[in-house]
Amino acid sequence: MNDTAPLPPRELLDRWDDQQAAYVAHREPRFQAMLDVLGLRLPETFTALDLACGPGSLADRVLRAFPHAQVTAVDYDPLLLRLAGDVLTEHGERASVLETDLVRTDWTAPLAGRTFDAVLSSTALHWLSPSDLLRVYTDLAGLLAPGAVLLNADHLRFGPGDETLGSLSADHDRRVQRAAFASGADTWDDWYALAAGQPGMAPLAAERERRFAERPPQPPAPLHFHLSALRTAGFTEVGTVWQYLDDYVVFARR
Repeated sequence: MNDTAPLPPRELLDRWDDQQAAYVAHREPRFQAMLDVLGLRLPETFTALDLACGPGSLADRVLRAFPHAQVTAVDYDPLLLRLAGDVLTEHGERASVLETDLVRTDWTAPLAGRTFDAVLSSTALHWLSPSDLLRVYTDLAGLLAPGAVLLNADHLRFGPGDETLGSLSADHDRRVQRAAFASGADTWDDWYALAAGQPGMAPLAAERERRFAERPPQPPAPLHFHLSALRTAGFTEVGTVWQYLDDYVVFARR
């Protein structure tokens, strides 16, 4: 698409949501499962960390669902982080947006002095290598008090031995994407071009390209790796609270 007319941040986020729903079937029920766990597990006033927050989709939903919650959203993508800041400013002091790079061993430094009752992430941690993922989970266990929860929503691809399930999942993804794009949803490339064309975004898009130029996609870590890594990291109870084919919400209790 060549439509680069200025858009309000909320409209740009809405188009992001439509685009992501093309790649993540039943994305809203997945979010709802996460919100349900937060509501059942935590008091009305709680603090959450949105890890690799993107443009703030999950943080925005949490803040809208829980009017006494506070969310700290972190990411390393400067363009998405700018959009998250623009959107989440609607929630005033209940939201804060920070830059940090999960690949760095000191990624928790910007969070010094903050405590969290929950750590959340959606469609993001698959960009980490298995070794980085284990390190991040271990760091998170150190940030959380006993009883705090972690919820990670992501595609956790089926591997060897699950060829039929892998094939079903891939076929379903293609079907959902065809329908969504035929209905007018942006592709990832279309949405990014639109976002990069917004006033003031071009330098951030260039910086994003520089930061991620030498970070190729990582080999997928299957469900059993996430569960084992969380146990190794120090979480006392791990499992899943939602699944649709190869899309899961992983749960862990500190």
